[in-house]
Amino acid sequence: MTRSTRRSSPFRIMFVDDEKDILSTVKRGLESNNAFKVDTFPSGETALQTFENHPENYYDIVITDIRMPKMNGFELYRRIKEKNPSMKIAFITAFEINKEEFNKVMPSVNVIDFISKPLSISNLIAKLKTMLTSYPQSSL
Repeated sequence: MTRSTRRSSPFRIMFVDDEKDILSTVKRGLESNNAFKVDTFPSGETALQTFENHPENYYDIVITDIRMPKMNGFELYRRIKEKNPSMKIAFITAFEINKEEFNKVMPSVNVIDFISKPLSISNLIAKLKTMLTSYPQSSL
């Protein structure tokens, strides 16, 4: 199902973080305005398994924490991009990220936006709307 055929429905988001309180807060906050449908996952492994069981364009964007046990956000990014190279993926992190330095260290990971913790729901909504409506599929 393409985005154009679902334009009147909420954006579908896969949100991955090993902190359960963040998962519940983000889900509740994003779904409160009916612009988003959020599926949350406490690990990269469960997120990847679900991603692989859905059609290619089921999710509009994947948002993943970088630091998680077992499968970190970079590994999840790599595995999702193997399945769907055009999937939009954003990272959330509690650490300061310099995009230019990051691109030197990890040139294979093309990320336009990092989302900083602590998360503000209003800022997250604004950033998601920009990311989902402004960036071409191949940019994230």
